[in-house]
Amino acid sequence: MNEIATTTIDALMDRYQVLLLDAYGVLVHLSGALPGATALIDALNRRGKPYYVVTNDASKLPATAARRYRGFGLAIGAERILSAGSLLKGYFDANGLTGRPCVVLGPEDSIRYVELAGGRIVAPGEPFDVLVVGDETGFPFLETVDAVLTGLIAKFDRGREVALILPNPDLIYPKAEGAFGVAAGGIALMLEAALRLRYPGRPGLGFVRLGKPHGALFEEAARRCGSRDMLMIGDQAETDIRGARAFGIDSALLRGGVAGSALPLAADAPRPTYYLASIAPRAC
Repeated sequence: MNEIATTTIDALMDRYQVLLLDAYGVLVHLSGALPGATALIDALNRRGKPYYVVTNDASKLPATAARRYRGFGLAIGAERILSAGSLLKGYFDANGLTGRPCVVLGPEDSIRYVELAGGRIVAPGEPFDVLVVGDETGFPFLETVDAVLTGLIAKFDRGREVALILPNPDLIYPKAEGAFGVAAGGIALMLEAALRLRYPGRPGLGFVRLGKPHGALFEEAARRCGSRDMLMIGDQAETDIRGARAFGIDSALLRGGVAGSALPLAADAPRPTYYLASIAPRAC
């Protein structure tokens, strides 16, 4: 197996037409910008280099995320933000879910994504045909998850179907230096395990996962920039790197974040094109 080279962000900016940047673990954590992020975004903007923030986060509309990034000192426009929440519209259209009653786990912007997709929002205790796990925040956790699980079992006991949708498949995310949190994908795993226990062997109990490593976000980035000469920079091998490889583009795994600093990767992990020690460019 060939050794993976460690490179610099300057070399990648020169080598590729478009950079795709993960958000959490690369540019930001819950409390602010990560080291090198401000300098990188300033350098990209100054050079007019095409880039997009390609994120599984479905808790913030692009405009909301852009305001938050500006508060962290990152001058990223909303038009550069591609979020998994934005994939809901296409999924609802393709699967006849427009107008169906939907329960949404997540904050206000997660709910808004579903409204923009055409869903009709109902409370967790009301009958629903669609469940969207948008985020792990924005609701009383135990009470809401219990109500959702009860509603799912009531539907399945009557032989009905529920569309289970997970825009953000991430299991964990970096909250701060050395601190991590459970992401929306962890909630979906918990509900799937409970349903398998209740209905062993029954099909249709799994969530449809929309974000990375699946290809829709990469496809949208290619559509917007008109090129596949793109490089994905991420901190998670299972989402960022696996997704880039499946889409047929190169990738760089940033040491730190969810991946941690230990190298090499596990033998069965998807292999990036490069390792990246820092996203801070040389002083210009």
